[in-house]
Amino acid sequence: MMTRFRVNKLSIAVGACLLTGSVLAQSQEDNAIEEVVATGTRLQGTATAVIEERKNQAFVADILGAEQISRTGDSDAASALRRVTGLTLVDGKFIYVRGLGERYSSARLNGASIPSPDLTRNVIPLDIFPSSVIESLSVQKAYSPNMPAAFGGGNVDIRTKSIPSEFVAGIQLGVEADSNSSDGFTYNRNDSGTPTALRDAIVHYRGDFSLRNIIQRDGLYNNENGTAAQQAIAINDGLLQSLPRDMALKDESLDPNYSAQAYIGNSFEEEWLGGTIGFLASLAYDNKWNYKDRRNAVVSASLPENCSESMQTADDVTNSCFDSMVDSQVTSENERLNGLFTLGYRWKTHSLSYTKILIEDNEDESEIAIAQNPSQNQTIAADGIADYSQSFTYEERSLDVDQFRGQHTFLDWWGVGVDWHYTQSEAETDIPLQATFNFSNKYDGNGKYLNTEVNGGNGQVEYDYVAMDDHMKNWGGNLTLPFTLGRFEVELKGGWDFVDRARYYTTSSFFVNNSGSSIGITDKESDLLNLPSYLSDAFIADQNLFVAFNEPDAPEADDYLAAQKIDAGYGAFDVIFDNTWRFSGGLRYEEFKQVALETSSLIFNAEDQDVFFNEDNIKARTINTDDFFPSLSLTYIGGDSYQVRMGYGETVVRPDLREVVPVGYFDPLTDIRTTGNTQLVSSNLKNYDLRYELYGEMGNNLALSLFYKDITNPIETVLRVGDSTYTASFTNGSQAELYGIEAEWLYDLGWAADGFFTSGNITLSDSEVDIEASDAGSLTNTTKRMNGHSKYVANFQLGYDSANGEHSASLVYNVFGERILASGIDGRQDAYEQPFHSLDMVYSYYMDFNSTIKLRVRNLLGEDQEVTQDGVTVRSRSVGTTFQLSYKYDF
Repeated sequence: MMTRFRVNKLSIAVGACLLTGSVLAQSQEDNAIEEVVATGTRLQGTATAVIEERKNQAFVADILGAEQISRTGDSDAASALRRVTGLTLVDGKFIYVRGLGERYSSARLNGASIPSPDLTRNVIPLDIFPSSVIESLSVQKAYSPNMPAAFGGGNVDIRTKSIPSEFVAGIQLGVEADSNSSDGFTYNRNDSGTPTALRDAIVHYRGDFSLRNIIQRDGLYNNENGTAAQQAIAINDGLLQSLPRDMALKDESLDPNYSAQAYIGNSFEEEWLGGTIGFLASLAYDNKWNYKDRRNAVVSASLPENCSESMQTADDVTNSCFDSMVDSQVTSENERLNGLFTLGYRWKTHSLSYTKILIEDNEDESEIAIAQNPSQNQTIAADGIADYSQSFTYEERSLDVDQFRGQHTFLDWWGVGVDWHYTQSEAETDIPLQATFNFSNKYDGNGKYLNTEVNGGNGQVEYDYVAMDDHMKNWGGNLTLPFTLGRFEVELKGGWDFVDRARYYTTSSFFVNNSGSSIGITDKESDLLNLPSYLSDAFIADQNLFVAFNEPDAPEADDYLAAQKIDAGYGAFDVIFDNTWRFSGGLRYEEFKQVALETSSLIFNAEDQDVFFNEDNIKARTINTDDFFPSLSLTYIGGDSYQVRMGYGETVVRPDLREVVPVGYFDPLTDIRTTGNTQLVSSNLKNYDLRYELYGEMGNNLALSLFYKDITNPIETVLRVGDSTYTASFTNGSQAELYGIEAEWLYDLGWAADGFFTSGNITLSDSEVDIEASDAGSLTNTTKRMNGHSKYVANFQLGYDSANGEHSASLVYNVFGERILASGIDGRQDAYEQPFHSLDMVYSYYMDFNSTIKLRVRNLLGEDQEVTQDGVTVRSRSVGTTFQLSYKYDF
């Protein structure tokens, strides 16, 4: 490739940083440089820095640079990381490293620990980090003592963009269409949160909205305002009327997805000390609509012989295959706003920086669900009746990070190096609207729809309001002393790491009860979308409806408080002998303290009440441990052409905050109500790695790895069946092991066709976990593969860079082997998420030095996601093909 640059400060900086090759300068009469010509390929330029960093790592690590992420068209950190060897992406958010579940991976931001805004996971959902703020992603798979001891499959470090050396600025606009989302359902959202009247009533009536309690608490009696009962009914009706009730759905065309981002940065020389001040600011916004058809089912414990065959097409499903089945139409809108600001100062061998990151990620979802199969004139609930519901959920997630960092090298003091950071972050999640309207659809003997009704019973409408605040402070640093002793190059290193964290989670639930009368709603199927509007003021006044506060009965709770403190220090060494042998390792000491207590909404809604906890309960819910975690690595350096690495480390995986309190929640990955286990203990791991790395010209490289993990007390999910639905909790297995082989490569194909190259990776592995029968509940298999583990993961990329530098393209393929999403119970086999074959295409046209047009097409194969159990599809979700066109201009 030959690329021609106009000489200015920006072109020199970019050329020096991104391209390799020869430089030709031509002098003019005024001795000014007119232009610079650099020869190389984007493949060479992007691969060189990444490969050099990987080669220089003492422990096994994989690096993804910003240009590599851009080439594959990935919009966030989660999507980009599925290209890394042995990594799979779950639910578009969580990374599984070497087949281990998300609990075995951890993520940091510029080396600092940050909290998760996800309600159901302690790990960070990586989809909230847009690629626009990422400089590189580092995935370390072998433990080193400077890493947190909570290390299983690997640690992801998200490195944000730093201050530029010269002026940079640019904008990018994009539009996207989804083949699956041209039409969907919208509604008028009410996201004002828990009504003030209800919040005050929880305290005043102590959570009991019954007529008897209202009469007693308010001292009502028969008077000119009516009987005491009539007055209590009016008060309860007022509380009911304060809830959002007008949320009729509309079937209409969805808006196209769109995105916009802008950035600007510069550096300036200051004359006082002779240092450099720089800044970088970026802002990005995107809005995406998505429609999908979804199915969730519970397989019958006694399947008929033809059930497996009948599941090949949905129209052939028979009722006898399932204990329950729900088909849903789900429409979601995801809106994300993120900003980054970095201010830095460099003076000689010292640098200081401040980084501010703010991410707002909101999702609005509506779901129409029906528990039946009308195509076979069958229903799941009862003959001629199917449960029908419409639900609305609006979730706001935010992550606010303030980070101060410093790097100092003292040349006059033996070259001692010091780096430090102080990071303060807050993750918040708020669900100001979660409402579910439940109905019954009636059909005649031929499966023809008749009408919809609200039947007697509790919980015909349910409202949930959820809030979580997670605060974390993390500060730490490293002290490095390099020296040479004969033929030995030695680096001694020590450091410290402190984490203080506090989380508060609360939810309030309300039921609208129908005392027993059967109320017809409509006789036209087309009117079903207007059903949530039936709770009008007049309807409430005419019918015997009541709102009730739903506080779970003991021992299960729905709120909790948790605090966590980690104090750690380490010492390490890195010795290189004759530039041939490298011996690295060290020892980390970590003291871990955690307490997690279930609480009551009644307590935290009462401003005038102090909170008291039973001392014995606090002790029972407290974890207080300390331990040493060793790590060793031996590397043979075969010049510039190859390396052989061997590594060993001992680490720990601790239960999530939510897993050790008896708080119930619905897991979004499985749609199963899950409750914590106060008896969980941490898992201890012994990690073994062997890796061979081969390096050639043109960025060509090959790496082969073997790995083995021995896990004591692995944490696994156990399931039970009750009332035709699954429930889940957690337990410790006795032992587990994981082993496998990885291969990754990058190879230039210029010998066959100019401009082409290939890269990719493949992982083959297996695992086994043993769970004692006394802890397994009703699991069918007490010895099985670990939950979430895939026997294979493959990524392939075919890339192209044109000779004139105006075009580049990539065809990217990703697939993972089937993995256990939920363990089988009561004779049912394990439920496996089936392989998803993802084929994406990215094409970039570089109109000139400043302008780039990019076309991305995702899921070219149009595959859908499926989960099967006993040969029957129990869960499915449609996934469309998306087309995105963007234009970027760099000033």
